[in-house]
Amino acid sequence: MARTTATRTTRRSQTALDLLKADHAEVKKLFRQFEKLKKTEDTDGMQEVAQTISDALRIHAQIEEEIFYPALREAGDADDALDEADVEHSHVKELVEQIASSAPGDEHFEARVKVLSEYVEHHVEEEESTIFSKARKADFDLVALGQQLAARKAELGGEEPPVDVAALAGRQQATQKRNGQRAKRQP
Repeated sequence: MARTTATRTTRRSQTALDLLKADHAEVKKLFRQFEKLKKTEDTDGMQEVAQTISDALRIHAQIEEEIFYPALREAGDADDALDEADVEHSHVKELVEQIASSAPGDEHFEARVKVLSEYVEHHVEEEESTIFSKARKADFDLVALGQQLAARKAELGGEEPPVDVAALAGRQQATQKRNGQRAKRQP
């Protein structure tokens, strides 16, 4: 019971920047997992992680565009940085759609995920340094904004548990073990 109360308190005081940073960290982790699965040629795992990345980025971009960016435009002097972020979002969304409508083995699937990873990494660096800095200086309540972002994220399905990376790693090890046993049986 105490843990539940602590969790509620933490969520209640989470700022918009905390929520967005947590999203950034989760997607980075998923991109790393995709690369591990790619090395072991686990196409099912790659597809699952790519879909999770796509879903997470769609929701993240939507809550930023609907709530965070407009609030920051109204409160501060971040127009140039936000204009760049809007353009970056449009490129990210285009790649997300291409990835979502393809699969491992399709032409450029892995290249698209790699380029998406690079775009997202660049966007996150700029957002966390420039835009977040302007948000800290702006005149609005980052906790209340965080609550709005969290509520909209939940409405969009962003509160569903992400891909179980540990389960994928276990499946990956089992696949490697089976492949090793098959190799030993081959003449």
